[in-house]
Amino acid sequence: MRNDYSGVMLIKRLAAALLPVLLAACSGGGSAPTSQSTTTVTPTPTPPPAIVNTLAVVMDAGPAALQVGTNGYSAFNEPYVTITICAPGSTTNCQTIDHIILDTGSVGLRIVQPVISPALLAALPVETQATGNGVGECYQYVNSFAFGSVRQADFQIAGEKVASIPFQAIGDSGTYATIPSTCSAGGGTPIKTVQDFGANGIIGIGTTATDCGSICAAGNSSAAIYYDCPTTGCSAVIARAANVTAPFQQLPNPVAAFPQDNNGTILSLPAVPQAGQATVNGTVTFGIGTQSDNSLTATNILALTTSTSRLGPGLLSATYNGKTLSQSFLDSGSQEYFFIDTSLPICTQSSLDAFYCPTSTLSLSPLITAVDGTTASGSFLLYNPNNVSNSANVAPGLGVNPTLVKPPLPFANSFDFGVPFFFGKSVYTAIEGRTAGGRQGPYVAF
Repeated sequence: MRNDYSGVMLIKRLAAALLPVLLAACSGGGSAPTSQSTTTVTPTPTPPPAIVNTLAVVMDAGPAALQVGTNGYSAFNEPYVTITICAPGSTTNCQTIDHIILDTGSVGLRIVQPVISPALLAALPVETQATGNGVGECYQYVNSFAFGSVRQADFQIAGEKVASIPFQAIGDSGTYATIPSTCSAGGGTPIKTVQDFGANGIIGIGTTATDCGSICAAGNSSAAIYYDCPTTGCSAVIARAANVTAPFQQLPNPVAAFPQDNNGTILSLPAVPQAGQATVNGTVTFGIGTQSDNSLTATNILALTTSTSRLGPGLLSATYNGKTLSQSFLDSGSQEYFFIDTSLPICTQSSLDAFYCPTSTLSLSPLITAVDGTTASGSFLLYNPNNVSNSANVAPGLGVNPTLVKPPLPFANSFDFGVPFFFGKSVYTAIEGRTAGGRQGPYVAF
């Protein structure tokens, strides 16, 4: 899930060579019988070849299109990566797209359609079902939603590649121009443009292997809803299988779909001063315990709810002000900390009307509890946003009361540890059902 105040809402391959070598030792003379002994030698399994599994993460003012026109603005606290997509099977009809939000709180690749070049878009096939009709998808964020076609592309990020991965083309035209009523009925604002989204797209690398799992496989409604889309438009909800290897139907977690390094991620961001910075540079590493650069070294390893939980996947508990909030989470796609505390003063400026404005820096100490009872400190410093530099696109320690966001966010039982919690840390996100660093996912660690 993404919970932004602005309204923007991974089969590991082992080449095991089993080549027994027969060593025969013969001796004899005349007609004496020959004695033989054999020894079978099993070579050490060959690991997958090392590939580039790290990528730069930048936090800055956002894509150029964000700042165009009278409604232009600069991004704030958004972690971005660059990806490359190609027409399936092509090495020339490709496009490298920057400023894709790296989101540990959602699953699937989504790109704003106008960002894709016309020549490439025309070569990206729309996914179809048995009837030949196209497939569309609605994806609900907390206070916004994205609708568009499900298309296929060859995908690359760092040295990791997936062929013919389905992704959502947000705001696609033609058959997909009209949003189904069952999509818009979820509430919030529709995402159609870069300015609506605050990015050219989003890559969701959360804790599940597909964006909907068994719910969509049964054709039921959830945060992700798939649609039958004949040329007359999209209306009927359809079932899509939760395949994590090709042929895909639902949007997979791109990391889960990698041939290797497919059990999770490590997002590393530096500490940020109170006044903020214009630009922050970090890294994302794909895989946990799969190469020499991604060992699990975190102090806190916190098991999360799975997709079979009645609360939903990827959650833990946070105890704050004596109340246990059982639907809490860590989310790099949330720009601030979102939590309810009516004792804290709210900023008086209209542009900050849901932010907390403490008169002095406060040390807050929510206690995080994993589903297995393991605990960790979620402490952080809460700052006043008025002390952030006007030139800053990144700042730590800002908090928002979700009940004052318009429309209000349904966070009565949640503490959202947004991207500021990631500053000065390496945060691991392990995918459900995958062994990552000797531990079974899903979990977060830091």
